[in-house]
Amino acid sequence: MCGIIGIATSVGHRPSVGDEALLRARDRMTHRGPHGAGLLSPAPHVTLAHRRLAIVDTSEAGHQPMVSTDGTCTLAYNGMLYNDADLRSELGSRGNQFVSACDTETVLLALRQWGVNAFARLRGMFAVAFFDNRDQSLTLARDPLGIKPMYYVRREGAGVRELLFASELRALRELPGVSRAPDLVTASAYLTTIRNTLDDRTLYANIKCVRPGEWLRFDLASDQLRVERGTTWPEDMGCIDAGEAVERVRSAVIESVRLHCRADVPVCALLSGGLDSAITTSVARQHVADLRTYCAGDPHAPPIAGIPQSDDFAHARLVAEQLGTTHTEVPIDRALFERAWPGMIAQLGAPLSTPNEIAIRAVASTLAADGHRVAISGEGADELFAGYAAPMAAAAAHVEAGNTDPGVFQLLSNAWTPIEMKPAVFTPDAWAAAEHDVHLVETYRSTWDTLAVDRRGATDLEVHLRFHRRINLAGLLARLDTSTMLASVEGRTPFADAMLARLAESLPMTAKYQGDAQPPATKTSLRRAFAAALPDEIVQRPKASFPLPFQHWMASHAASIGESDFMRATFSEAALATVASDPASHWALAWPMINLSLWDRSR
Repeated sequence: MCGIIGIATSVGHRPSVGDEALLRARDRMTHRGPHGAGLLSPAPHVTLAHRRLAIVDTSEAGHQPMVSTDGTCTLAYNGMLYNDADLRSELGSRGNQFVSACDTETVLLALRQWGVNAFARLRGMFAVAFFDNRDQSLTLARDPLGIKPMYYVRREGAGVRELLFASELRALRELPGVSRAPDLVTASAYLTTIRNTLDDRTLYANIKCVRPGEWLRFDLASDQLRVERGTTWPEDMGCIDAGEAVERVRSAVIESVRLHCRADVPVCALLSGGLDSAITTSVARQHVADLRTYCAGDPHAPPIAGIPQSDDFAHARLVAEQLGTTHTEVPIDRALFERAWPGMIAQLGAPLSTPNEIAIRAVASTLAADGHRVAISGEGADELFAGYAAPMAAAAAHVEAGNTDPGVFQLLSNAWTPIEMKPAVFTPDAWAAAEHDVHLVETYRSTWDTLAVDRRGATDLEVHLRFHRRINLAGLLARLDTSTMLASVEGRTPFADAMLARLAESLPMTAKYQGDAQPPATKTSLRRAFAAALPDEIVQRPKASFPLPFQHWMASHAASIGESDFMRATFSEAALATVASDPASHWALAWPMINLSLWDRSR
């Protein structure tokens, strides 16, 4: 895992940002790479900088930016390649020679060999900046599911076309000349979705993000920095018969967890007490000697829907005892929550998505203090195998009723702040600047349309599940990445694997969700695949979301919500007063508004 930052201009022009400023911004990401740092200008118009978290081949042979032996290609890479051995073998058969055991070199030589066609061959999590001196191109790319981040700014003026890019918003926005002006279109979308990106937009008006599963190839030989776009997704697998589903799922998950356990540093597991983390932990236990497990939460949280929240600790303890892991519980209380919340926003340069990010950061800090640098996590199973009962039932009812505009249905049915409330929440000028959420609605509508056209034989309900994966999973993976990397820990997600996602898409819906069962059955093939390996209480346990009672912990930060010019210009007096006086009762509005207030303080 690493932090990337760099700058490139069209050929014949000098970057406007010097090395000193680039190094300062790079070192804002030391938490992403405490084990090494590099800076390199492979051409007069290109500079790449890097911070390294050494996980595989921790020697200096893995230093970045990395240059190919013939000097033609340079790579700054953030990620982990799980099919490293297979690609090395294929690249070696084509005459490529390796000088390290680091997966960075494999990615570098794959891109040198196959260009952007290499991305579909990479099984892993990655964000890359790849400069090819042979054709004067600079390529930015992210893995198919969007586990690793990449942001960029295009600047134009005085005949110069300039590209700046980084792994984190804070590092990028602190480069000279990068505007910190907010984007109210994305800010309004954040109130509804609690995601701080919208398509390729961020909360900063001039900063874009590379979308999950996208590569962008910039032609530096062109004064206009012409850009090509493509996908990093592998090919689909066709359709799998229902009779094969359980065994195919079982073997694929076992393989994915095994590959995700590869490291030259200590590996541990996050164990929440739910089915997904229990599965990944049970498989990891077979590949990691003396596996340690960690669980975080508030043991004193009040019940939600009659379910005691201490159940997470009890169920995690049950799994840990059966598997024989050394288990650690990390309690989260109000004081820790209040203290960590603004600090995380200041470090990241962005508001939080969910309150659980604070718990993830706390557990990551604990396991890092115990000497671990890699943590296996269960994110992704719900989005791939239909683990959310209520959203699936709502989608099935929508399909059954023959209702139209399913993308907008997905938006409205999962809204924190409904769109119809916005005219009362925003000032008139801010609501106009947010374009009345037209872009938000069109983004959801076009996302659905894209998935529906490329459905590969899927039913409408399957498209709803793929939509959920496209929108929801990207946010969860970003949450895990930012929260763990603040503690210099690599979070790995065996379920959020492109090959496993393709397998899940190839299964019939009955192998994932059975709406006619009472109650509706979720993750059916996944539960059956690991029923013999786990306690029945875990296999049959309903979905729990690792919650914190944040509704009652927001008051101390709510009091100052209207102190900034940005907040007063953006939100109505009534909305500011409502949140400041009673955030617990209006928590769905208070959470994103207070986050934006804390973000503005750090901006």
